[in-house]
Amino acid sequence: MSGYRALAVTVSNRASAGVYADKGGPLLAEGLTAMGFATDGPRVVPDGEPVEAVLREAVAAGYDVVLTTGGTGISPNDRTPEMTRRVLDREIPGIPEALRAEGLAAVPTAALSRGLAGTAGGTLIVNLPGSTGGVRDGLAVLGRLLVHAVDQLRGGDHPRPAGPDGGTGTTPDGGTTPRAHR
Repeated sequence: MSGYRALAVTVSNRASAGVYADKGGPLLAEGLTAMGFATDGPRVVPDGEPVEAVLREAVAAGYDVVLTTGGTGISPNDRTPEMTRRVLDREIPGIPEALRAEGLAAVPTAALSRGLAGTAGGTLIVNLPGSTGGVRDGLAVLGRLLVHAVDQLRGGDHPRPAGPDGGTGTTPDGGTTPRAHR
């Protein structure tokens, strides 16, 4: 998966002001790196307009993926979804639905997350909750689909099931897709 780039962004008024250390952003960066992405960040910004600015910068810089943590709740200061929506060209509602569903059984308040996901140009942007547990749950979901989503954004085709040898599948255009990416 060489060449895929990601940016981790922490949205927190208090962490950006130095009141406490960012814990979610490093988890995002670690998770993205484990998925094979060349990862930058975490960038730590306060909620509101700075979120829109960092997302627009990331899209202009050509990142394949931007994951944010924080600012997705229902408090008056939680504005990450609104700032994200300003940047997106297309929303992908299934991703945040899957993210909420992953945490719901253990943490009923996961239903309060208003995070979004979608594309801006060739960049996939996904909002995760601000808690470290929400980040871990989100990475578990994204680990199952993020590479495929980026492949799709880059114009890749859906891989076909493995052949009789169990090795690689063949895409409709005759190419092969490694088993790990199906």
